[in-house]
Amino acid sequence: MSEPQHQIRALHTDSTVTVYQAYRPEIGLPAAQHGRFPAAWQRDRMTWIKPSFLWMMYRCGWAEKEGQETVLAVEITREGFEWALENSCLSHYERGLHPDQATWRRRLKRAPARVQWDPERDLHLQPLPHRSLQLGLTGEAAHRYAEEWIVSISDATPLAHTIHAHVREGALDAARRLLPAERPYPAGDDLLAHLRT
Repeated sequence: MSEPQHQIRALHTDSTVTVYQAYRPEIGLPAAQHGRFPAAWQRDRMTWIKPSFLWMMYRCGWAEKEGQETVLAVEITREGFEWALENSCLSHYERGLHPDQATWRRRLKRAPARVQWDPERDLHLQPLPHRSLQLGLTGEAAHRYAEEWIVSISDATPLAHTIHAHVREGALDAARRLLPAERPYPAGDDLLAHLRT
């Protein structure tokens, strides 16, 4: 059975959801050590969180891209995650979803969060037909993320390197067994209606 085109898949519990980010070690290592972002983390910039581990690997090149050498698994409250979704706007105009481009631009300007649906990735980081959620946080959303929503931060870089080594060796079953157990997130139609066609 094929995956729905726009569906959030994530590692989640009854109260939390895990998202991924990649940073240079000066940011990532203190964040993982202390469970919160250090002062050097810029709260006034847009920050993108990704529930898909493999999409994060695509973005950071298995933690080998400059400035993205430390992969963080950030466990946040479902309450915060859903607040961000409710208060987000698609990052691009979608005919049929938005009345017109001017309305979409106004919504985007006001929204503290924005959503992109990008092709999900396989173990070779090749695109799949279905999409993966990227959630950009700015302003109020970024501050809430850093100060209120985070439950824990762990360093997922060793996991990334181990899975990548299995992929390079062609041991895909071994790699697959180590992937985070992402499953459909129970986001009802009300939560996502304004984010997908």
